[in-house]
Amino acid sequence: MAIESEVLVIGGGLAGLTSALSAARTGADVRLVSYKQSTLRSASGLVDVLGYTHDGEGPVTDPYATIPELPDPHPYRTVGIDAVREGLDLFDDAVPNYQGGHTDTNALLPTHGGTIKPTARYPASASAGLASDTRDLMLVGLESMTDFDAPHAAAHLDAAGVPFDVRGVTIQFPGDLRADAKVTRYAKLLDTNGEVTVRGRDRPAREALAARVNTELDEEERVGFPAVLGDDHAGAVRADLADRLSADVFEVPMGPPSLPGLRLEDALFAALDEAGASIETGNPVVDFDGEDRIERVYIEKNGAEIPNTAEEYVLATGGLVGKGVQSDREGVYEPIFDCHIPHPADRYDWFENEVFGDHEFARFGVETDNDLRPLDGGGDVEFPNLRAAGSVLGGYDLAAEKSGSGVSIATGYAAGRSAAQEAV
Repeated sequence: MAIESEVLVIGGGLAGLTSALSAARTGADVRLVSYKQSTLRSASGLVDVLGYTHDGEGPVTDPYATIPELPDPHPYRTVGIDAVREGLDLFDDAVPNYQGGHTDTNALLPTHGGTIKPTARYPASASAGLASDTRDLMLVGLESMTDFDAPHAAAHLDAAGVPFDVRGVTIQFPGDLRADAKVTRYAKLLDTNGEVTVRGRDRPAREALAARVNTELDEEERVGFPAVLGDDHAGAVRADLADRLSADVFEVPMGPPSLPGLRLEDALFAALDEAGASIETGNPVVDFDGEDRIERVYIEKNGAEIPNTAEEYVLATGGLVGKGVQSDREGVYEPIFDCHIPHPADRYDWFENEVFGDHEFARFGVETDNDLRPLDGGGDVEFPNLRAAGSVLGGYDLAAEKSGSGVSIATGYAAGRSAAQEAV
């Protein structure tokens, strides 16, 4: 027998989670299915709405003032500024430990590479690191975490002209953690304040870490660490370290695997569970039935294809990186519903010769009407009960614009709301 719901969301990334949450909060019966683990665990945890224009100009100060200047095919132009704002309102309510909602302007945050990133929402754990803050700053790197070179990052920030003195130091994390210890191992140790052995003496981990950093501190009022400062009790870890260091403590957003990304994923799944949606992960959608409209989809599970039916469907499977959009020698395609992906017939027109050129492939994705329903090659709606959200959409370059999270939230919100309104 088919598993039934009113709205079925396919995809467990930020767009899928937002779509499902938006639909579920209307009272609709919502089911989310996802093949892979959420990509959020590989993300920095920052929520970018629009950091740079489509022409590469920026950083953008006010994303909302810039949205009307974007090209017509851009997803923000499709859903409108109100949907961007309402989507972020939904996010702020679901993830209350984030900041930035008090203003329309982007915040500027240092990253692990020493660049300054414009972002609209950021974890509370990163708030003391704002580049607009004039207090002096020390970055602390860990010898075992080679992807964060604190002196290198500090030098880049200084060269960027930040309004404070900044320097970086590298220390060994106290105790006997293996050199290849995962970030969650550091977080767990600091969460529990477990004992570490330093010079033959057992000491609580937070006390030992603060004591080591205090030997390097030179009256800086802010101290930035890699994003490993706890998980379940991250706020308490930072507060304890701040007290021992007599300085504000913050986390520097990191690349994968990302604790801020994992925390964000946990918060969104918790909100979705509280809203009453059902969730299934680990099994792919492999086929569907329907011609004029989608009647059912099939989920492969233990060698069997399980039918799932719904009144409305949301496609939020990701772009080229997430395999929601794929290509071969025949062209570019969407693998579940075979939605049309506009693209040049000549593969050599997909990209530019320059590495950082204006590559056409970066904007590959489905084209939709104003209700986010995918269009076929003739400009007609493919299926009236299917909507698309997130990076499966075309018409924008999320990496160049720094707009991926914002587009996922805005289109996810709009797609989920529309689907629920049609279904109930």
